[in-house]
Amino acid sequence: MIGVPTIAGDDAAFSEYARLLAELFPLVHERLDLERIGPDARGHLFRWAGAGGDRVVVLMAHTDVVPVDASAGWDEQPFAGVVRDGRVFGRGTLDDKGPQIVVLEAVENLLATGWTPPSDVYLFFGSNEETYGGDAEHVSALLQERGILPWLVLDEGGAVVDAPLSFVPVKAAMVGVAEKGIMTVRLTVRSTGGHASAPPRPTTAGRLARAIARVESGAFAARMPQATRSMFAAFAPHVSSRHRLLLRALRTAHGVAARVLASQGGEPAALMQTTVVTTMLGGGEAANVLPAALTATINIRIAQGETVTSVVERLRARIADDSIAIEVLEGTDPSPVSAIDNEQFALIRAGVDATYPGTVTAPYIMMAATDARHLHRFAPAVYRFSPLAMTKEQRAGIPGGNENVEIDSLERGERFFQHLLLSL
Repeated sequence: MIGVPTIAGDDAAFSEYARLLAELFPLVHERLDLERIGPDARGHLFRWAGAGGDRVVVLMAHTDVVPVDASAGWDEQPFAGVVRDGRVFGRGTLDDKGPQIVVLEAVENLLATGWTPPSDVYLFFGSNEETYGGDAEHVSALLQERGILPWLVLDEGGAVVDAPLSFVPVKAAMVGVAEKGIMTVRLTVRSTGGHASAPPRPTTAGRLARAIARVESGAFAARMPQATRSMFAAFAPHVSSRHRLLLRALRTAHGVAARVLASQGGEPAALMQTTVVTTMLGGGEAANVLPAALTATINIRIAQGETVTSVVERLRARIADDSIAIEVLEGTDPSPVSAIDNEQFALIRAGVDATYPGTVTAPYIMMAATDARHLHRFAPAVYRFSPLAMTKEQRAGIPGGNENVEIDSLERGERFFQHLLLSL
């Protein structure tokens, strides 16, 4: 599966991948109903008919992968599918063909035993998650049109990690109960141009730089969402007394704690607030000519409690310059937050206990976007968890270089999904 480079735009690769899945998982293709969905009919939606119950389950993954940066440092060729030293190397091993194969293996093996789920189970594998394509939107609309309200949705997301935070030295299965919204904004400043020998004050570049500085520095208040407080509560019984006191302080004085964590930058800050970062700059034709227009493209991850509309209003207030045009290129509000005191979350926790003994199952809010956000608009119990063990170095390989997964982890992931399905 790794050997097929399913990168956006490669039609032949997606056709080959579909053929390969049919070859590798014959029972899934023989006994489950399959619809090819999405704008290019590349997505797979399998329906495994259940025994008549109404607790519909949707298990998700995606077949597409991000392009490879050859300079990122690869020990093996990214699409060779090399297996050595107990690992599989290559692009997609963690994001997201590893999570996909453990679902398919579990279903294939249960089909071989003749087992039938109590309710319908859907397997949805989108083909354009990395490019924010329409497969997941199509499936979301399709399920709603057919009156299907999933009881449980499980997509990629958190993983089994060591020391999820620097002050929490425990092994944890991080289950995403929500995800931040995602937004791309373009700032544009225009002028009449002119020669660089007689520049105006401020220049177009100066005005744009000032706008960037204003929105990147403290534009959004830090606050600790309830899901993050629940995460700290889940860790507390499993750490030392010193760390337990720290976690209690973080939960109870959450306003102060949110500001302290936000001041650290990186992942702690991203947990606490809407993040703003400039990712692209454009404009200018010559070294001695004032540009008539300059642009900055900004990536924003919207925290719970904010919306696309409120973010735009905040940007306007922070920039405070009518000459800067703000254009929303795309934007999605944060998802709802799924409960952790229900049967669905208990099923996930039980699966973790059975396959990764001694691991703490904890909720968190995902900072990245997944296909699950489209189903979360109408399905109440949507979770984001890949039952694979990932070290900090392995997580850095998504989408960097040297992506790899342990074979032991794949075996545990397959057992996780068997346990989940058999426990329904």
